[in-house]
Amino acid sequence: MPRATQILRRAHRAIEDFDLLKILESELNHELSTMRYQVDKTGSFGDFVVQYDSPQTQDVLLRKKCPSGEEVAVSALLGQNTIEEDNHLPKEALMKVCIMKPGLSSVLQFDCVTANKGDCETEVDIQSAHYIPSPSCLDSSSFYKGPVYSDLDPVLQQELKKYLAARGIEENFASSLLLHLHKKEQNQYMNWLQKLKDMMARPTGDPGNQT
Repeated sequence: MPRATQILRRAHRAIEDFDLLKILESELNHELSTMRYQVDKTGSFGDFVVQYDSPQTQDVLLRKKCPSGEEVAVSALLGQNTIEEDNHLPKEALMKVCIMKPGLSSVLQFDCVTANKGDCETEVDIQSAHYIPSPSCLDSSSFYKGPVYSDLDPVLQQELKKYLAARGIEENFASSLLLHLHKKEQNQYMNWLQKLKDMMARPTGDPGNQT
């Protein structure tokens, strides 16, 4: 009797594994057939150069050096879904923009959110602006970095937005970055589905190739 129970349990698990495999195959085929973002051509990042963009991580890092000698670094990753469910690019991008002037160790850091508002319009919204004495203090909370951004005079907020736009952090850049991050996430998702599918398809007891 215990032997029969064991065989039935194995058979039940095999059926469950097969069902999961079929669902994984269906989801992967759906992603491959739609390729939601892959058909869209990513625009230019302007003078920015992609310094880091690993397939294994969610973030990207871009840098540029302005003719004035200023250095601008942008790190970004996808955040939460936007409200519009039918939005072509449903997630917002979280950006940290760091600007250094030549001869100074201080850093201006802007925390920004960019999202697609529909009709191919992408906006950059500044959430906070920090003055940091040196790059070694980026993660420190022991000093005053700046006021609550929303409390600033609206005219000052607008001028800070123009300041970033003059250094390449504007609509075209934000649109290209947002699409790039969506493509990156879709590729990672399809790769994850494929790995699960391969794992479920492997017979029990087959060591296969360990990666």
